Amino acid sequence: MPLHTERKQEIVAKFKTHEKDTGSSEVQIALLSERISSLTEHFKTHQKDHHSRRGLLKLVSKRRHLLDYVKRCDVERYRGIIKVLGLRK
Repeated sequence: MPLHTERKQEIVAKFKTHEKDTGSSEVQIALLSERISSLTEHFKTHQKDHHSRRGLLKLVSKRRHLLDYVKRCDVERYRGIIKVLGLRK
């Protein structure tokens, strides 16, 4: 279930760090969070979709690794993105 182009552009515009930024850690984390939330909604109606559940777990793991990287490099950026996205850690 890919993101719609308009929604993806909104997220990139909100989290970009400079004018041509499309792949910084913040943007990647925000895009992964959006996909994770859409998959979570999908599982509320399709409980037995185990193939997509495996993909969800991979996305969560990738986001966790990116968050760990940002935390290791710059704690203030980490705290900012956690606060904006509303993540627990």
